[in-house]
Amino acid sequence: MRSAFERLHGRDEFDGTGVGLATCRKIAERHAGELTAWGEPDAGAVFTLLLPVRQGNVM
Repeated sequence: MRSAFERLHGRDEFDGTGVGLATCRKIAERHAGELTAWGEPDAGAVFTLLLPVRQGNVM
């Protein structure tokens, strides 16, 4: 099973380090939120970031 944040293309096909979404997910989780991604080949992707209105204790 593939991870939602796994690199699907070779480094020569697209710019970037490939760690941006993983970093965003960690930030969201540390603030009691979540980041989800959904996409289709050749159609684009949708990223949803959910954060609580009020934040409790941060790890």
